[in-house]
Amino acid sequence: MRSTEEVVVSLREALAGVGLVLPSLRVDPVTGASKEPFALVELGRCNVRTAERLAAALRGRPMDPSPTNEELFARVRQVNRQSRMPR
Repeated sequence: MRSTEEVVVSLREALAGVGLVLPSLRVDPVTGASKEPFALVELGRCNVRTAERLAAALRGRPMDPSPTNEELFARVRQVNRQSRMPR
């Protein structure tokens, strides 16, 4: 049986393999500090888009990767420029 830390690393790598990041993923600090042989894995919170992508991955239908911040900023700039153009 692997340690909880090893399982967290393995889960983080598996999620990254399908383009997902759970920012709060970690070993639960309370059970990690207790005398229990295996601490709980805290999956934490995520935004709706990440939850949607996680559900799709679990169903075997991974979604396209989310756009990067730079791609989003570029799209906003493009829309802003178009809205200023005379019609």
